[in-house]
Amino acid sequence: QVQLVESGGGLVQPGGSLRLSCEASGFSFEYAAIHWFRQAPGKEREGVSCITRTDVDTYYIDSVKGRFTISRDQAKNTAYLQMNSLKPDDTAVYYCAADRLGYVCRNDARSMDYWGKGTLVTVSS
Repeated sequence: QVQLVESGGGLVQPGGSLRLSCEASGFSFEYAAIHWFRQAPGKEREGVSCITRTDVDTYYIDSVKGRFTISRDQAKNTAYLQMNSLKPDDTAVYYCAADRLGYVCRNDARSMDYWGKGTLVTVSS
């Protein structure tokens, strides 16, 4: 019954924007650190961003700094990834994941307790 459901992916032109959402249920969302990972075809899954349970800490991979913003709405059990100035290299399946060790951003796929199914982001002209 644990669910993380991503939405908001799609096709966008370079320079465009998308906002991904991750709606959680079946666990204590408010206590978890929420991460966004992405995986392009033939590549390893990489951590893109994360936010701690208290918003004390956030993390962004260098390639998205200044373009992506992670946030969460505890009342809605939902996390977001606002993606601006998108580039073709951002094309990937984006996954949200929850780490119940919620006070830190561990940014390690092996540490995640729950995963969503992913949403595809395609950046292309």
